[in-house]
Amino acid sequence: MIEKIKASKSEKVILIFIVTLAIFFFGSFFLIKDKCLFVKNYDPLKITFDNPKNIAILNVTCGNVIIELYPNISPNAVKRFKQLINTKSYDDVAFHRVIKDTLVQAGDLEFGKKGNLNYGKIGTGKSGLGTINSEVDTPFNFDKGSVGFARGQKYNTEDSQFFIILRDEPLYETEYTPIGKVIYGLEALEKIKYLDKSQYVLRPDFINSLRMLVD
Repeated sequence: MIEKIKASKSEKVILIFIVTLAIFFFGSFFLIKDKCLFVKNYDPLKITFDNPKNIAILNVTCGNVIIELYPNISPNAVKRFKQLINTKSYDDVAFHRVIKDTLVQAGDLEFGKKGNLNYGKIGTGKSGLGTINSEVDTPFNFDKGSVGFARGQKYNTEDSQFFIILRDEPLYETEYTPIGKVIYGLEALEKIKYLDKSQYVLRPDFINSLRMLVD
C-alpha cells in the first residue's frame, strides 16, 4: 500500500506562490497583447450631433474615431476629404507616419494600400485628383485632436494625405490646412503602431474604413 505524503506548510506556500506567479504572468501577457483593452469604442448612432452632415467616422484597430469637419474654415479641403471618403478611397490605407504622442498620418492612396505597400515611396503617393490650394488664412487653433491636410515643402500641394495631432501644436497655425477635429475616440489613435527610431512604420496599422455619418 502506497503511503500518502502530506505537503508541508512551506511546500504549500511555495505552490501557492508558483500558481499566483503563473496567473500573473499569463494575465499580463494577454493584457499587453490586447492593446485596445481599455479603449472605449464610441457608437456614433448613440450620439446626437449638431451637424451630422459634417461628421466622419474613422474606424481603426481600437475602435471608432469621430471627426467633426469644418467646411466653413476650409471648404475646398473638406470637399476633397469628403470626396475621397465617399469613394471609400481611404479604406485599408496605412498609418505610414506615426510619432508617439505627437501625430498619426495616413492617406497615401498610391503607395499605402494594404497588400500593396511600397516602403520606398510611401508618403509620396497621389490620389489622381490633383493638388488643391492651401487654406491657412482663417484663424484655427491646432490643439490636440485637430485634423489637417499634409502637404509638401510648398503651399498649395495638398492632395489626399491627412494627419491628426495627439498634442497641441500652435506652430501649425497658418502652416497647414485644417479639416476638422476629433470629438470622440482620440484614445484609439494613441494606440496606433509606431517605431521608436523612425517616423515611418514597417508593418503599420491600417484604416479599416472612413465614412460620413450621413451620405
